Amino acid sequence: PVKELRRGYVAGDSKNNPPKGAADFTAQVIVLNHPGQISNGYTPVLDCHTAHIACKFAEIKEKCDRRTGKTTEENPKSIKSGDAAIVMLVPSKPMCVEAFQEFPPLGR
Repeated sequence: PVKELRRGYVAGDSKNNPPKGAADFTAQVIVLNHPGQISNGYTPVLDCHTAHIACKFAEIKEKCDRRTGKTTEENPKSIKSGDAAIVMLVPSKPMCVEAFQEFPPLGR
């Protein structure tokens, strides 16, 4: 019944590409305003849709140019305010995420 639905629940077609929880995922992040350096192991709370979930920076794969997306540094030790990076994230509890290429309206 509709009464059992809550904010943040994920609905999908169980027979056609159903949503799945991700054990980890790779995302492009931009550090807007953070004191000091961010390195592997950092665990911020991410706001993804209506979910607020702690996600660990398992691996900072590369720094990239914010405008072009071109790689500027492979495997950086850390990132700081103003940097854009490709990062592998590990959520602390199940989280549904989709690839931007498959569902561009869900990304920014």
